[in-house]
Amino acid sequence: MSSEILIHVRSHETRVAFIQNDVLADYMIERNQSRGLVGSIFRGKVSRVLPGMQAAFVDIGLDKAAFLYVGDVRQDLGPNGELLWDEDENQSSNYDEKKENQIEENKPPIQDLIKEGQDILVQVAKDPLGTKGARITTHLSLPGRHVVYMPTLSHLGISRKIEDEGERERLKGIIEKFKPEQGGLIVRTAAEGTSEENIENDIKYLESLYQEIFKNYQKKKGAGLIHSDLDVELRAVRDLLNDEVTRVVVDNEEVYKKVAKFISQFMPRLRNKVEYYGASQPLFDKYDIDLEISRSLSRKVWLKSGGYIIIDEAEALVVIDINTGKFVGKKDLEDTILKTNLEAVKEIAHQLRIRNCGGIIIIDFIDMEKQINREKVLEALQEELKKDRAKTTITGMSSLGLVEMTRKRVRPSLLKALCEPCNYCDGKGYVKNKNTISGEIFKQIERDVYTLKSTSDLIIVHCYPAIADWIYHEESQALEEVEKRISKRIMFKVEPEFHIEQFEVEF
Repeated sequence: MSSEILIHVRSHETRVAFIQNDVLADYMIERNQSRGLVGSIFRGKVSRVLPGMQAAFVDIGLDKAAFLYVGDVRQDLGPNGELLWDEDENQSSNYDEKKENQIEENKPPIQDLIKEGQDILVQVAKDPLGTKGARITTHLSLPGRHVVYMPTLSHLGISRKIEDEGERERLKGIIEKFKPEQGGLIVRTAAEGTSEENIENDIKYLESLYQEIFKNYQKKKGAGLIHSDLDVELRAVRDLLNDEVTRVVVDNEEVYKKVAKFISQFMPRLRNKVEYYGASQPLFDKYDIDLEISRSLSRKVWLKSGGYIIIDEAEALVVIDINTGKFVGKKDLEDTILKTNLEAVKEIAHQLRIRNCGGIIIIDFIDMEKQINREKVLEALQEELKKDRAKTTITGMSSLGLVEMTRKRVRPSLLKALCEPCNYCDGKGYVKNKNTISGEIFKQIERDVYTLKSTSDLIIVHCYPAIADWIYHEESQALEEVEKRISKRIMFKVEPEFHIEQFEVEF
């Protein structure tokens, strides 16, 4: 499977596209005015503890206070947020998941763990979203090329995506050999097949990085940023570059040098894969990336067969509906439905990655009568989601053909990153029709006549021009009936600057 990483740089933004077999598989964007915070480490001050929610709000120097849940609070924080290490615990290489769950269940209440005014070292786990502040944790994780270093946990683990048992044992032996005195490690998928020396260097680098972060935490006065994660282009190279990637193409000379230096330092055997793109044609235009992004912002996505899927992204969940559309099939109805659902599975998995949808996702597959067909669709979905770097969990398919699943949300979705709520409909996606608005005007007039008991014979309605035209042409009979009922004349004064739903009744 051939892959390419494309890095498009402009003064106001940097965009990264990950191409697999000539298809856009992942997309990241970082703008100077709205850089993501995930992975950044802050010195925070607890501003409010909420026992009723078992959570706390923490000032980290941003406009909105960050949210800290009790499950993300370490039990070994000192009064000033310093680390209180248990040497024996952190030197253990065995990780008992059952024991860990018991510890979580028996965790003390949050009011016993932290106090208002306390300084703590925290890391952003989720960016601020809408009206919500950032989600933070006191369990730090520092990702390297081959391992993730967790200075506050004792867990040693191997990525589930490394399936070869022999390789897993080899990697386990390496991290047990070079495990830090404090903290735990998770071996990343990129470490598969890499040398012992590379992993050792990664661990030493991350250990020294954490020591520097902690020193900066102790020196800093007040809440604020201590450590930022890498820029988007370096994160992409760190996380995506492997032997299957044929080249990394950068269209900015300065960033090209930065990426080349980063690869030479951390992935020297892959340093020849980075290329500078100096052609006049924009890099993303050459690969039709912007066309694919526009397609991924559409509510309706067509399938090659003629069917289509509808994707609606709400505040709490994402809903996906599949339809046969123009596809009529060749054999019978059940076969047509099965083929449409199977084709939709590939597109859904693709769109979830490109759009970076997270949280709860409900997929409404077309109803299938045969259980074996439902199982085929579910297996196909599970297989496609294995390609996804984000963690996904499927709960199964209901008798109605609904699949409930979750996808880990880290950064804002493509829709949230590139769009904002419509300032006309206020994000509802619709406005009242003219018939409804005219009816509301008539009701308001009758209501005001009754409550205000005005002696004036004339009522002036200020409204949007299209509403006045509609009433005069389509609702003239209703207008006459209202005038007769209230024994007053009604005149309309158009206000072009009004919203279509806005009107005012004046006596």
